[in-house]
Amino acid sequence: MCSLFGLIDFDKRLTAKQKSRILNTLARECEVRGTDATGIAYNFAGRMRIYKRPLPAHKMRLHIPNGVNVVMGHTRMTTQGSEKRNQNNHPFAGKTDGKTFALAHNGVLWNDKTLKLTENLPQTSVETDSYVAVQLIEKQNALDFDSLQAMAEKVEGSFVFTVLDSEDSISFVVGDNPLCLFYYEGFLLYASTEEILCKATKRLRLGTPVNVQQPEEGEILKINRAGRVTAGNFIPRTTYPHWWRYRPYYSSFLLDKEEQKSIYGDLFDAAKSMGVSEDEIQALLDYGCDPDEIEELLYDPALLHEMTGELLYAY
Repeated sequence: MCSLFGLIDFDKRLTAKQKSRILNTLARECEVRGTDATGIAYNFAGRMRIYKRPLPAHKMRLHIPNGVNVVMGHTRMTTQGSEKRNQNNHPFAGKTDGKTFALAHNGVLWNDKTLKLTENLPQTSVETDSYVAVQLIEKQNALDFDSLQAMAEKVEGSFVFTVLDSEDSISFVVGDNPLCLFYYEGFLLYASTEEILCKATKRLRLGTPVNVQQPEEGEILKINRAGRVTAGNFIPRTTYPHWWRYRPYYSSFLLDKEEQKSIYGDLFDAAKSMGVSEDEIQALLDYGCDPDEIEELLYDPALLHEMTGELLYAY
């Protein structure tokens, strides 16, 4: 479980001090989803700048230079790759066609090691599963809807990716993890959940947003520095084909989707807010875990993903 956050000041109406205060407040509210590391990325003086440390947000002081109007951020809860090695923390730098980009990820990828082999990706000292997304984009030597779609359709797991390019556009690649955007007059803020944004904007006394957007799974949104939105899509991979669901003998013993939501809806919602996919929860339910056991596992993500990884790949 991690959190994404950031802002786009497309009317350039916020001062550097205001933007720094907004980002520090957002980052601290995002601690509910991760305190192991905090990082931001932005373009300044013709270069991509990434500032990240293995510290919780409340121990960081995020200062945005004058003239920076687009910032992408991340708070991390470690699942793979020690946060003590700063190279494992988000955002990550990548390069396509001679231009640098930054990528941050909320979620867990299960097939990163497989992709490194099948896609013949270069060896790297970065241990984090998320970094394979950077490598997949770099392999195509392009940062556009096609390369983002191709990347999103190859990775397996739970995810939302944010990608900041050298022209100050942020692309949001939305898998089955949450994402919310608040639009105000002249700027927008985003974070992994609406609850985080509500708490942050209340502390900042920003009032009610003009618009609230929660992109759905399979969407790719690109928002440029002027606030212009363009959209694409991808087909999410089915990572857990429960083979027995397709056999007539077993079908009479299975709950349909509505019954499942009625019984386990709160569990699925809680898991999603913590970056755990429905497939993972379903795998544990099918294995025989009861909801209380699964709820405990949500607070031990390393063990949960180890268990579900074995279950998901067993079929």
